[in-house]
Amino acid sequence: MSSKGFTDTNNNIETPNDIAITEKPLKPNKITSGRVDINVLKSKLQETESKEFKKNVTILSSLILGLGILGVYLSL
Repeated sequence: MSSKGFTDTNNNIETPNDIAITEKPLKPNKITSGRVDINVLKSKLQETESKEFKKNVTILSSLILGLGILGVYLSL
């Protein structure tokens, strides 16, 4: 009788031999000299600033309202 254990199993794992060959990217990087419209940039900046301003006004008004409510509560 012969019994084979885990030591008798051989796993042959081969590594690829083409490691030195670099693969070409699927999309080559093309340098384009596209022009940017200054009005588009200004409108994006204005939208961002208006969102930040609305957020800041909301936070400031809620703090003032909370301080007013706290003042009325403590004065009673």
